[in-house]
Amino acid sequence: MVGFNHKKAVQTLTYFAQKEGGEINKMKAFKLIWLSDRLHLRKYGRPILNDVYFALPKGPIPSNTKDLADTERELREQMLENSGCYALKSKAETQKNVFSQSDLEVMGLIYENFGNLDKFTLSELSHEYPEWKKFEKSLQIGHSSHFEMNYQDFFEDNENSHS
Repeated sequence: MVGFNHKKAVQTLTYFAQKEGGEINKMKAFKLIWLSDRLHLRKYGRPILNDVYFALPKGPIPSNTKDLADTERELREQMLENSGCYALKSKAETQKNVFSQSDLEVMGLIYENFGNLDKFTLSELSHEYPEWKKFEKSLQIGHSSHFEMNYQDFFEDNENSHS
């Protein structure tokens, strides 16, 4: 499997920011990315970003994408800017040529089905998925503030049959 793709991650953040009218809350973006990677992996056998996911108290986070969103990198600065502490604002059109047709299909489906939800609802929803649930008790009792997730667990179905 190919490693994490920074350019694709920036374009994914830009894609979802544009879907939100040009600005998106970071937590919401991270949940939409996780849902997209999850569905793409289940449907096509590979994640879109090949990021490393961690279970945190507010749900799964794509670690490299989060770091990219929070730090100053040249490509990120061309496409996105921080809008306050918790949001990203798109500065340019998404460069869709970095995506496969299946990437765009899945991100579109995820936005269509989950884009109307706010960051807190998405966070609560993420707690229903088995890849996060397996760490729930450890997070609650404070064994650690985060746990690395395994892509194998993305194939398990959740109780409410979301993607």
